[in-house]
Amino acid sequence: MNPALLRYVPLLLLAVAWETAARTGLVSSLALPPLTSVAAAWIDLMKDGELITNGASSLWRAGAGLLLAIVLGAALGIFMAWWRPLNVLLSPLVEMFYPMPKSALIPVTVLWLGFGNGSKILLILLGCMLPVTIGAFNGARSSEQALVWSARSMGASRLRMLWDVVVPSALPELLNGTRTALALSFILLVSSELIAARQGFGYLIGFLGASGSYDAMFAVVLTVALLGFIADRLYLMLMHRALRWQL
Repeated sequence: MNPALLRYVPLLLLAVAWETAARTGLVSSLALPPLTSVAAAWIDLMKDGELITNGASSLWRAGAGLLLAIVLGAALGIFMAWWRPLNVLLSPLVEMFYPMPKSALIPVTVLWLGFGNGSKILLILLGCMLPVTIGAFNGARSSEQALVWSARSMGASRLRMLWDVVVPSALPELLNGTRTALALSFILLVSSELIAARQGFGYLIGFLGASGSYDAMFAVVLTVALLGFIADRLYLMLMHRALRWQL
């Protein structure tokens, strides 16, 4: 069997076990509806347009927040590594907020920006910026001093050294931090929409669960999981292309 396909065999076994457990009564269908029923509910949600409408709203929020987090986090991390006074000023804040559960910021962002898109985007920005910042900082700090000294001896300006030496050195760690932020964006998105939203994947999961439509609820949960998996696979492909110059 193709090794690329072999890695997905556990998912197939999980699907078979799920369907068997639900159909045989080993697990209550209220707690775990049969996978075939979940698939049928997914088709109905697609036909009604509920999944597409709420999904588009969620992906817009996640994409906007993640993009801002990558841009601001990368710039902040690199400049913290490059300029010592900035590192002294901001490093304690980064160290303090990094271990804090990011979902604790949900009430704060809602208080500031209400129940619309702004609070979700801000939450994702604040939560995802930290791993990007730390990745960029660690990567920039690991720049080979020999390359920096060589560029300096050749008369390169500080800005030129930053762009030609420090940024390429920071790229691997920055991309790893961005991958962490990508996964975190889905977690924060659904968490915030479950609590404070009128549209989106999280809102739909909460609404369907409260109304007892558990098969449809699981259909939305699996959709989020699938989208997160696809996003991670695509990002890995892009990351390998971006780092091909190091091979």
